[in-house]
Amino acid sequence: MRIIKTKNYDEMSRKAANIFFSQIVFKENSVLGLATGSSVLGLYNNLIDGFKIGDLDFSNVITVNLDEYVGLDSENDQSYRYYMNKNLFDHINIKKENTHLPDGLAEDAEAECAKYNKMIEDFGGIDIQLLGLGHNGHIGFNEPDETFIKETHVVTLDESTIKANSRFFADEKDVPRKAMTMGIQNIMQAKKIILCVSGEQKREILKKVMFGEITPKIPGSILQLHPDLTVVADEDALGGAEKFI
Repeated sequence: MRIIKTKNYDEMSRKAANIFFSQIVFKENSVLGLATGSSVLGLYNNLIDGFKIGDLDFSNVITVNLDEYVGLDSENDQSYRYYMNKNLFDHINIKKENTHLPDGLAEDAEAECAKYNKMIEDFGGIDIQLLGLGHNGHIGFNEPDETFIKETHVVTLDESTIKANSRFFADEKDVPRKAMTMGIQNIMQAKKIILCVSGEQKREILKKVMFGEITPKIPGSILQLHPDLTVVADEDALGGAEKFI
């Protein structure tokens, strides 16, 4: 595990983006595992800036996102397809057919999950996976459970996740209760993982994820076993956690 401690969110976003810069420059057809949420928004802004000044070319890049809400179409402004288009894809020269998320409207959700697993396998796996961290330790939408679920699956969202995500919706009752998400195995098979964490409210869960017991009750704790994990976190999130390294 490598820890990069930054002064603030902006520096966290810039330093995490630099890792993606290198990946894309050195492998133009990289398979990028992407995430949504506020933690990674600054990173995407940095990638857009890199494209605009001519330092990055996304024309051969392939992306696979971690998850999507069940029941939301791509035009819904709370869907993760909408988020990705608005905050990254519409501003760079990536081919839309090379950008992939689970289909939240698929009639057969289980078949869609199997299809998503096969697609990742056919791409040769994920070169670099971006992650944020939920307040309950979830990565993707892998919620606290009794076991680690391996591959893409439908999950019932934890009440704490629904509450946390309700800030993006007009009302908490509008938050979807189910999502499709890559499983732990999908994530752990990525060649490199970048975990971005910001804010004092994530300090305790980040410490448990990095140094606590490896347990499916804190899904992110499995990342301790990954051979190439980089945690990029600001001072508020890390506190004194780095002293344990």
